[in-house]
Amino acid sequence: MAMNGGKLIRKIKMECPLCDKVHEIEQRIRVAKTIIKGEEVNYEENYYFCPNSEEDENEFSTAKMENENLLNARNEYRKAHGLLTSNDIVAIREKYGLSQVDLAKLLGWGEATISRYESKAIQDDAYDNMLRIIDDNPLAALDLLQKNGEQFAENKKLAIKQKIMENLDEEGREYLQRKALESEYVEYEELSDSNGMMKLNIPKLELVISYYASKIKKLYKVKLMKMLWYADSLSYKFHGHAMTGLVYCHEDMGALPIGHYKIGGLQFVNMEEECDYENVKYHFLPNDKLDESELSVEEKEILDKVIEKFKSYTAQQIIEYMHDEIAYKKTADKEIIPFSLAEQIRDF
Repeated sequence: MAMNGGKLIRKIKMECPLCDKVHEIEQRIRVAKTIIKGEEVNYEENYYFCPNSEEDENEFSTAKMENENLLNARNEYRKAHGLLTSNDIVAIREKYGLSQVDLAKLLGWGEATISRYESKAIQDDAYDNMLRIIDDNPLAALDLLQKNGEQFAENKKLAIKQKIMENLDEEGREYLQRKALESEYVEYEELSDSNGMMKLNIPKLELVISYYASKIKKLYKVKLMKMLWYADSLSYKFHGHAMTGLVYCHEDMGALPIGHYKIGGLQFVNMEEECDYENVKYHFLPNDKLDESELSVEEKEILDKVIEKFKSYTAQQIIEYMHDEIAYKKTADKEIIPFSLAEQIRDF
């Protein structure tokens, strides 16, 4: 007996395998039931209906249609159990511009794993959680790329990294900048003469830069780097410890903190790039989101001393002034400037 249930989607002209004639066939959809992992699942089933058939059999489906129906059923099972659907997994993969094999490699899984999850297999909770983590947090994807990067050719690895970076929000990019600077100081986590008996303190560094910028309108990078050294050195001389925890190297332009090129990208450092003919200048500005009251009275006294001394100095003048410091003269090029020499800093 002919069945006419289901919702009509469209009519298409094709060769009907039931009556062996070329005519208009109806494509329909209906709610069907199946058993997956011992559970009954309702899902949308697509099928073809032959209105000309006089036999009991008047429905049929192609192999592709059957695969799609089975995928629909598995996805309904996934939804019922709070798992990502195959479409969700595809979306995560495309978000990072990855092939099925690439995503499997990134996660450290077998190469065929993602292909199975997108077509026929149902992932367990542990695998589902990993997929959700990289979907919600591109930084986690970046960590995995660093861990499993040897699985990719260098150009492919760079392309994946670029795509991950595109998915980072502002908070994520700021976190990376902070971690980038902290990574420069891994070997200086112990209190020592190199860091002035002070671990790197990024919030304090951000405060000091903003405080300097609020007092000096045209504060550019070269001058700022020297003023940071003077603040840390005076703090060490007067109180036995530096202020920011920066470690300084002997360079042609005077003392430069390790990782100085990453300081401008910190979350609360307000820096603007200014182009001057062929040169790029880095202009530091105050950040009104920071509370200067978090600086102690003693710290402000030191910062004010440095500002009073160098406020009107040009970058070249402060470089030349630093070149005459004992701490600079007693260290070689590229050598760490020990804070013990700061006790011999010239009086202001």
